Amino acid sequence: MRPRLPSPLRELSDPRLTARDLRLWLKRDDLIHPEVPGNKWRKLKYNLVAAREQGQRTLLTFGGAYSNHLRATAAAGHALGLATVGVVRGEELADRPLNPSLAFAVERGMRLVFVDRATYRAKHTAPVLDALLAAHGPAYVLPEGGSNEAAVRGCAELPAELDDETGDEPGDGFDVVCVAVGTGGTLAGLAAGLSPGRRALGFAALRGDFLTAEVADLQRRTYGAPTDNWHVATDFHHGGYARRSPELDTFLADFAHRHDFAPEPIYVGKMLFGLFALAERGTFAPGTRLVAVITG
Repeated sequence: MRPRLPSPLRELSDPRLTARDLRLWLKRDDLIHPEVPGNKWRKLKYNLVAAREQGQRTLLTFGGAYSNHLRATAAAGHALGLATVGVVRGEELADRPLNPSLAFAVERGMRLVFVDRATYRAKHTAPVLDALLAAHGPAYVLPEGGSNEAAVRGCAELPAELDDETGDEPGDGFDVVCVAVGTGGTLAGLAAGLSPGRRALGFAALRGDFLTAEVADLQRRTYGAPTDNWHVATDFHHGGYARRSPELDTFLADFAHRHDFAPEPIYVGKMLFGLFALAERGTFAPGTRLVAVITG
């Protein structure tokens, strides 16, 4: 697997931002690899190293029916000669035709295991993990979304790719980096990798306020304590995971027309919607330099 690193960084010209003296760059992590794009590559990187070091030949992980993480894990395992097992939320899905995400995972060799939702909620407990490993292991276990300490360390490398690329003079770079938040690993690492004076802003793709605690816990487990340079905006989920609103669809259609780029709606689209909404509210001071990470 040969990732494209550093991923491209492109400034976006948009009159809605320039009118407020704001500049925005898109960090195109979606172009890192055609089958393991964006934050999936960064989150898997050190997990794959750990699996190899432990002598494991199988990766076992978890996801919903449309999980990009399952797709990426299947692709990475296929490329590296590792077997993969995907534990899918929703036992009833076993009797239905596979959707494109799960069909892709199967094409890359992933064995799918469908479990009921109660079992899935308990996926982190010893009884459930022991039963899965007894049936499908031994294996290196990746959590849902791939968010663990190894993933956080991989995502912490991203800010170094931005240094001096967003400034007119050496050291005069970005102020705020924005990213969508699903399980918290990307934001946890991103914030940890920032230099002093810079901040990370996450946009929750799911309903609820739990992601702030998840990000803090991931940083605590990885580095011993959370950093104080990040925030999760929870008002732009448009109904919850994988849900959309007419307002979001209108924004995305307009964005694609203006910039010849159609962001995926589940994560990136909501992040960009929130970024532009905050800009219109005057949240960012004039002169602020923003980076939006296009995770895939």
